[in-house]
Amino acid sequence: MTRPALCCHYLGGTPVQVISVNVGLPREVIWKGMTVQTGIFKDPVDGPVMIRKLNLAGDRQADLTVHGGAEKAIYAYPAEHYEYWRKKLPQVPFSWGKFGENLTTEGLTEDTLCIGDRLKVGAAILIVTQPRMPCYKLALRFDRDDMIKRFLTSQRSGFYFSVIEKGEVQAGSKIEILSRDPDRVAVVDIVRLYLGQAHDPELLHRAMNVSALPQNWKAELAVRERPRARGPAGVLERMRSGAGHSSLTQDPA
Repeated sequence: MTRPALCCHYLGGTPVQVISVNVGLPREVIWKGMTVQTGIFKDPVDGPVMIRKLNLAGDRQADLTVHGGAEKAIYAYPAEHYEYWRKKLPQVPFSWGKFGENLTTEGLTEDTLCIGDRLKVGAAILIVTQPRMPCYKLALRFDRDDMIKRFLTSQRSGFYFSVIEKGEVQAGSKIEILSRDPDRVAVVDIVRLYLGQAHDPELLHRAMNVSALPQNWKAELAVRERPRARGPAGVLERMRSGAGHSSLTQDPA
């Protein structure tokens, strides 16, 4: 499948840049009568922030057994999606960082950005690794039990990066596409394969060839390609029940 090309600093006349840098430390909150520790609450910061190998300076995840790590060091979410969510959830107040993202970006979307693409973000060099598969903490953040389903079916997942080279970033930093992965598997392709919305053996084969896609993702996609394992309804039901996706739980929390 041919993907639209991304140029160095502009995509369709739109600057490719960082709109906001957001960080936060774990905090305890009460949710459904339980005390939960989470790092999903993030706020914009002014000035340069160092992108380190495992996170941003001043940022931390709460549960490192399922969150963070080298393959999920930095989470980005497109600023373009905020208008969609404001229309869908008009009663919810929105500010940058609402989805727990470290970087709110402009000019990058899940259908044009591919797993394995290398980007220069500010002074750092990052590689796209995977979409986000939310856990219950996204529901906690929005105080909505239906938020996980809404998020997944919207195909507005955002994307995780590994850090190749550390460097500073700030609001207004340019994003440069250094190289495109030759298999050209878009972030949204992985979401569609996961949800059973795409039965495409050729796409699955290309996804398995992408070195930047983590092994747990490849194993999960292989399982879901089996007969009767496909289909968004079944996937979402398993997620609501807490089964079938623990290895892919990836909230920046």
